[in-house]
Amino acid sequence: MVRAARNAGLTHLDAARRPTMVDVSDKTATARSAEAEALIALPADVAAALRRSGHRTRKGPIFDTAIIAGVMAVKNTASMIPFCHPLPIEHAQVQIDALPRNRLRVRCQVSTTHKTGVEMEALTGASVAALTIYDMCKALSHNIRIVQVKLVSKRGGKRDVGPTTRRRSRS
Repeated sequence: MVRAARNAGLTHLDAARRPTMVDVSDKTATARSAEAEALIALPADVAAALRRSGHRTRKGPIFDTAIIAGVMAVKNTASMIPFCHPLPIEHAQVQIDALPRNRLRVRCQVSTTHKTGVEMEALTGASVAALTIYDMCKALSHNIRIVQVKLVSKRGGKRDVGPTTRRRSRS
């Protein structure tokens, strides 16, 4: 039974099939990066109201607040997800773009040099930034939907995932 669980890729189980943090002590520290994305669907009237207001509500600047929340979430992922290793984050960036059809895209890029990757940090940053947008806009409508959260890419470690070219943000 233990072998079957290991073959299935369940790395957070020990030999007795109990939950455990992965032991990375024998791994070599390498450059690691990940990018995640969240998509938000806004009702048409909410999207129009946000455009008119310059993306501000009485709570403040929506995008700027979401960016800060996303970066804070990246830095605190290990305190929220039980088996995530605390990592020295070297770079975290959140970008928010308006898309056609009243959608917003939140992208979160994270990098470090360590023994384990930053996929969970990127996913957490994108998720929390999207949730912050929802929170700041819910007075306008509760029909705002976070329709997708996904890993876009990861680099470093045993395998790379996603596009081979890394997107550069506008500075």
